Amino acid sequence: MSFRITGLSPNAFQSLYGLPDEELAVRGVLRYVVNENPGYPDRVEMREARVGETVLLLNHFSLPVDTPYRASHAIFVREGATEVYDAIDEVPEVMRRRLLSLRAFDQNDMMVDADVIEGSRVETVIERLFSDPAVSYIHVHNAKQGCYSGRVDRVDG
Repeated sequence: MSFRITGLSPNAFQSLYGLPDEELAVRGVLRYVVNENPGYPDRVEMREARVGETVLLLNHFSLPVDTPYRASHAIFVREGATEVYDAIDEVPEVMRRRLLSLRAFDQNDMMVDADVIEGSRVETVIERLFSDPAVSYIHVHNAKQGCYSGRVDRVDG
């Protein structure tokens, strides 16, 4: 079964790029200069930010719906990120190296299943979750820190 993993659109973050730290702080956003790799996973390009790059730490609504599963949490966005990760049947390395929580939702944005797995084996859980026709999409989170990692959708065909 084919699947598509996508990062976040940069549109929601571009107005923050380059703002002074004081203006970011008013918006609840912090800027970090990356000092180690891995450690700062960008949610737009779905890659580890490189040492010396800057990232923004901010709260993001990963599931802005009117159900009990409405969710937000902290994420990193590489300052200047513009290219959205979008790949079919490929798992980005930034997911492969982490313990992941996969949460399967139906068309009404209600969770119908979930699992935790090492990122190196994520395809097996994606396949199992999508074997249930009620599953409309999957959200992936880093299991330890709880950060939203990406979205998985079915690919018809």
